[in-house]
Amino acid sequence: MNSTKEVAIPVKVKIEGTSETSTKINLNAGRFSLVIDEPANMGGTDEGPSPIQVLLMALAGCLNMTGHTVAKEQGLNLKQMKITIEGNMDAAHFMGYATKNRAGFEQVSVNIETKFDGVITSEQRDKWLTETERRCPVTDNMKTQTKIIINSN
Repeated sequence: MNSTKEVAIPVKVKIEGTSETSTKINLNAGRFSLVIDEPANMGGTDEGPSPIQVLLMALAGCLNMTGHTVAKEQGLNLKQMKITIEGNMDAAHFMGYATKNRAGFEQVSVNIETKFDGVITSEQRDKWLTETERRCPVTDNMKTQTKIIINSN
């Protein structure tokens, strides 16, 4: 950790997208492009990952970055992370059916396999994992209720 003094470091993140079909959108984030689509069984053309897959991909990417940063700060030589994330959701809500279930995941399971250079204790691994989870922005956004303001013009 860099300091015990409380600070704020604002970072603005912006993406833009143009709908190509009812299931497919072409997105830009800076100089990067991504197509998000639905699989054929959801009416899409399967030309890109689904929105919910992108959400889990973002979680994996953020845990990777945060995990490596925390390991370095803790003096651990993290060589590799293999991250597997799974979640089950009920598509009934999204499809407009009456259901008591929410539209998104009820639970997401994350499994992280790590390779450290040298031996680390279970205490060191637990401390690393706890701090990685605590500091990951995507984990924070998925675990807490982030205010979303949707406008249309």
